[in-house]
Amino acid sequence: MNDHRNRNNCQLPKVNCQLIMATGLLAVSLSATAKVKPTEKEKAPNILFILCDDMGYGDLGCYGQKYVQTPNLDRMAQEGMRFTQAYAGSPVSAPSRAALMTGQHTGHGHVRGNKEYWRGTPMVKYGVNEDYSVAGQEPYDPRHIILPEIMKKNGYTTGLFGKWAGGYEGSCSTPDKRGIDEFYGYICQYQAHLYYPNFLNCYSAAQGDTAVHRVVLEDNIAYPMFGDDYKKRPQYSADMIHQKALDWIDAQDGNQPFCGFLTYTLPHAELAQPADSILKHYKKQFFVDKTWGGNEGSRYNPAEHTHAEFAGMITRLDAYVGEILAKLKEKGLADNTLVFFTSDNGPHEEGGADPTFFGRDGKLRGLKRQCYEGGIRIPFIAYWPGHVPAGIVNDHQLAFYDVMPTFCELLGDKRFPKKYLNKKLEDDCFDGISFLPTLLGNDDAQQEHDYLYWEFHETDQIGVRMGDWKLVVRKGTPHLYNLAEDIHEDNDVATSHPDIVKQMKDIIRKEHRPSELFKVTLPADAD
Repeated sequence: MNDHRNRNNCQLPKVNCQLIMATGLLAVSLSATAKVKPTEKEKAPNILFILCDDMGYGDLGCYGQKYVQTPNLDRMAQEGMRFTQAYAGSPVSAPSRAALMTGQHTGHGHVRGNKEYWRGTPMVKYGVNEDYSVAGQEPYDPRHIILPEIMKKNGYTTGLFGKWAGGYEGSCSTPDKRGIDEFYGYICQYQAHLYYPNFLNCYSAAQGDTAVHRVVLEDNIAYPMFGDDYKKRPQYSADMIHQKALDWIDAQDGNQPFCGFLTYTLPHAELAQPADSILKHYKKQFFVDKTWGGNEGSRYNPAEHTHAEFAGMITRLDAYVGEILAKLKEKGLADNTLVFFTSDNGPHEEGGADPTFFGRDGKLRGLKRQCYEGGIRIPFIAYWPGHVPAGIVNDHQLAFYDVMPTFCELLGDKRFPKKYLNKKLEDDCFDGISFLPTLLGNDDAQQEHDYLYWEFHETDQIGVRMGDWKLVVRKGTPHLYNLAEDIHEDNDVATSHPDIVKQMKDIIRKEHRPSELFKVTLPADAD
């Protein structure tokens, strides 16, 4: 049975995200210097990987968004490097995060979809509410090393704040068992659909915890999870998680390098947030707004002012990033901390979200759950004063499974990948290529992918990108696009280029390993 005790040391105050500019936005100066490459005498760099949830390629001002203000991320892009052809690991959350953590694409990795473990479990009581006694998703294979474990082996202290989605409570793959020293947030991505939940999960090695446990949000559970009274819940998870992340950064003294995964749930799921100055700003901007009445059986509550709520979520997330960068500067850690910002997949249209109105796909085709560009191409920004050259827009093609080898090269760990392969695990592998040369402004030394690969069982799709060619296989039928001429993937040219189609089918034959849990239909001559 899960531990439902109320841990006061994990209860956190709300973050201050008041608007302080005339435009109603919190902006932080990020000044950068001119130096490009780190010297051998420098300390091992700290790393923060900020991963938001369901943000589309076009959701930020620096990627063309017109309706939503994102001054901190825009400044981060101006003083860092903005990638235009970066890809998530999958078009949905759990397998995309798995690609990041395992260094494997979804043809090789164990977790390739959102297999849930809360379904059918007994319910437990929280105040006037009932919730599931088990929460979480399919665990990462414990025989295959993951990124936090590699960082621990290289002397780093590690933290994860936000969404885990790499195992269920009590499984073989929870943060405490997979190299994380400090965790606060949601074990389960389904629980993360609510911003005012009944409980969060917590683990702190420093405080003597022996396992991840639940933290009951006592002020929330006095009100029902659904209906009008839900909005009376005061404990807003996004603020609580962010404050915990800030506290963790603030506790770093510079003596031991740190690696933090800040996996914020914004702007995913229900359109709900505090009625503070951020939301008020957008209610004025979208004076005539849409409402969403909800769906029967939905996890999401009905929402008024859906455009204002969504825009506020993006700007709130932007304010979080500004506070993180300000904290690094305050602590004297900015010059030795590499910060990434990205999203786990493309935009959704659930719970009243309106991606069409905002142009959230950045003029790409497709949304979350699709292997078209809109489902997998994501914003990706890197910022490291004095090391990552400022103001660069880069078209290097990378995917989440490239992050692991990049971290290893950054640390000077020459043991990757051979050292980390499990000889007892048949066909254990890593699929990424380090993009550190690109990050440090040395494009000439950058190794390129011959192709990138995705598969997703829920929509029965496979995606392959090879140069400017993009193959999308839907239920076994291949569709070919030339992204150089057809970025929206409107014109299927498969019949005109059978040689290219054959070549890309051969890639599928090479990269796909059968999975009993996550089955896809291969093209007819690639099975």
